[in-house]
Amino acid sequence: MCPCTGDESSGGLVGTATRRGVRLGRALTVLLTCGTLAGTSLAGAAPAGSAPRSEKIAPGVEYRDVDLRTARGVVRAHVVTVDLRDRHVRIGLLHPGRVAARRTVSQLADTQGALAGVNGDFFHITEAQHPGVAATGSAVGPEIADGRPLKAAVPQGQRFGPALPPGTATGDVLGVGTDRTARIDRLSLSGSVSTPEGPLNLGGLNQYALPVGSIGAYTADWGSVSRARAVCGTDTSRSAPCSKDTYEVTVTNGRVVATAGKPGSGTIPAGTTVLVGREAGARRLRELTKGQSVRVEHRLVAASGVSYAFAIGGFPVLRHGAPLKGLDTEATAVRTAVGIGDGGHRLLLVALDGGPAYRGGLTVAELASRLKELGATEGFDLDGGGSSTLVARPRGATRVSVLNHPSGGAERAVANGVGVFSAA
Repeated sequence: MCPCTGDESSGGLVGTATRRGVRLGRALTVLLTCGTLAGTSLAGAAPAGSAPRSEKIAPGVEYRDVDLRTARGVVRAHVVTVDLRDRHVRIGLLHPGRVAARRTVSQLADTQGALAGVNGDFFHITEAQHPGVAATGSAVGPEIADGRPLKAAVPQGQRFGPALPPGTATGDVLGVGTDRTARIDRLSLSGSVSTPEGPLNLGGLNQYALPVGSIGAYTADWGSVSRARAVCGTDTSRSAPCSKDTYEVTVTNGRVVATAGKPGSGTIPAGTTVLVGREAGARRLRELTKGQSVRVEHRLVAASGVSYAFAIGGFPVLRHGAPLKGLDTEATAVRTAVGIGDGGHRLLLVALDGGPAYRGGLTVAELASRLKELGATEGFDLDGGGSSTLVARPRGATRVSVLNHPSGGAERAVANGVGVFSAA
């Protein structure tokens, strides 16, 4: 019997010699030494209850299974480790090409040529509170892809997902800067609509929900889905009625070309921005007339001042090696998360297995502790439940395989994800 098998009395990694505080690289060495199935084909999810696996996917990218002991039994975690110091690899946003759209993680990864990936942010999955208004499928938080902002965050009361820990917000992101360093940060929208009568503040960018009294900008990145949901609910209540005081202005090549009394739908051409206003924002937009000169500007500003090549929404659970205060200790679920280690130079993409043998899952508080045990000092929670999916493309393969068991029995279409790409 391998000398490193066994479990910790505190409840942690099973089948490894990892202790609280042991670095990730050492843990991986122990896994390989103890006879995990290194070099085996990752041709899909392993049968529930099978032995853990491990494999190098590409330079700077490795995959492994880890069993986690809880008071409710064993939970299997699927982990892709990315060494950001390796110039052969980079992190990017998995997205379907439009903000208001959804695809499965494997579809997103194969379309974009990713080596591996996990599902991303919580998203607008249902719209039962407002009959006749379509669910948009768009994410809650900000998105940056290849350095380009795609959307900003919805108001706090309009989000989907578990309750946020104290002190966190919908603008919180996991990001990788142009310096190739991963961080947890907060992005806010800075934007304006310049008119002959003076500037108007911009309160939203390609969002399924706008702040009360604001103006939102919708570009070609939004897609063709109706913008009607943008004026429903309030900053504190997702289920509040839709506003009846709305207005929409279409700006093409710097001039107003159309107006309407309510948000519309349809593809937005390149070079065109649709401005949607509610309450006070609608009243300001009514002052604009066809042919008038208008300039719309917007950008996402990081609290840290860092310039990001990639960013995705979710919420922090671990900071500076300590779980955040107020994390939920009751509700268990299959979860997806990202850990940051080695001063921002190592990422751990983690998805729990949703197979019947492991479906007990983790609480958010347990998730933070397990990320720390895996070597992370910072941890970021992503969408879970039926969305939790981890895919990877082993060497020689042309398509990715789903390596965990999605709890719904099949992949769920999601708004975005964290992708691992070859930079060669």
